[in-house]
Amino acid sequence: MKLKIIKLREQAVIPRYEHNNDSGLDLISIEDVEIESGESRLVKIGISIELPPNTEAQIRPRSGLALKHKITVLNTPGTIDEGYRGEIGVILINHGKTSFQVRQGMRIAQMVIAPVIRVTLEEVDYLSGTTRGPRGFGSTGF
Repeated sequence: MKLKIIKLREQAVIPRYEHNNDSGLDLISIEDVEIESGESRLVKIGISIELPPNTEAQIRPRSGLALKHKITVLNTPGTIDEGYRGEIGVILINHGKTSFQVRQGMRIAQMVIAPVIRVTLEEVDYLSGTTRGPRGFGSTGF
């Protein structure tokens, strides 16, 4: 399966798997961005992609940034739909107590390509019963 990529800016870096068995491709910032404590910013990657049919790209946080600096992807996982052809950007949020400096060339997130299952909707008058039923948040205790 192939993922087509266009570099939109000279400083853009083509994503890559850091290790052979990794599920996520590293996304690299093309700009310097300061993210104040409690704030979020859109960080540009400088690429556009053409996803294979029936797939999506999920943008996920990097665990090292989350653990060491409290930096994560705000809308995790961010979704890039198959038909999107614009520049990829990552919304980062700083949950830390001090500002964080994103530097050009920094690995800021990872992109996982995943299959998409499309369903046919059917409006009904009732749903089948289960042992859980409508019980939601906290229904199994702590």
